[in-house]
Amino acid sequence: MARKKFSTTLYIEFEQDARLKELHKNTNVPVAVFIREGIEMVLAKYGVRRYHPHELEDIAQEKAEGRGDK
Repeated sequence: MARKKFSTTLYIEFEQDARLKELHKNTNVPVAVFIREGIEMVLAKYGVRRYHPHELEDIAQEKAEGRGDK
């Protein structure tokens, strides 16, 4: 089952953009996939745990109701 995704803006260096586009050209894997993989690597490196999708729904609901800063 595919997870929900949302759009965000991120600024990267020109060289990073060029290298990601070259990687995409060589592998036919979308740049967004590499960016998401890199984010997961950073989160794992710093020990930020993964949430179950139901936990994320609860967190989103609490934020929408102004009840939490998880």
